[in-house]
Amino acid sequence: MTTDTCPAWNPDACEGTPYCPPRCPRFVDKHGEPILVEPFDSRHQDGLLEMYEGYPDAYRSMGLPPVRRERIEEWLEALADTGTNFVARDDDRVVGHAAYAPDSSAEPEFIVFVDPDYHDRGIGSELCRQTIAYAAADGDHEAIVLDVDVANERAIHVYRRMGFETVERRGTDLRMRLSFDEPIVDAVQRPPAERPSRP
Repeated sequence: MTTDTCPAWNPDACEGTPYCPPRCPRFVDKHGEPILVEPFDSRHQDGLLEMYEGYPDAYRSMGLPPVRRERIEEWLEALADTGTNFVARDDDRVVGHAAYAPDSSAEPEFIVFVDPDYHDRGIGSELCRQTIAYAAADGDHEAIVLDVDVANERAIHVYRRMGFETVERRGTDLRMRLSFDEPIVDAVQRPPAERPSRP
């Protein structure tokens, strides 16, 4: 199938190409802007550091992302060494990051952060879908889990819509889990033209 089958930033009619499994990297956000979600590599390092260095304290959760550059670098290095990472890009600007780690776990932990300038555009949800698609396609995982502050109602709503279920409450933190037996796993791996409007 040629790239002509998938217009550059109109993935709705795309039937897939050999280059995009387990999920098409193209995404059009709620503002109609093209966003590319792709696996992290070294060329994204500076842009990701820049996003996190300017991250407002009001949007940090459970001690993440770290505050100082040195700690941010250590955290990202650990995630890169032990897990699988994704970035969302608006042209050359990194505007989101998601990861699951460790890769060796049957149930790795999931994190996602979006540049606050890009909140409410569906980018966090798309990063969730990408992570689910890749982690399930890996074949070594049974589920992914995450921890979220009970006060973070927006994030909890998104996670529940993705199929995560609360499995434990510890103080002000919820532990949520998404089994890879859930229907969303199949849905997020379909070509755009075959997907339901949600998830």
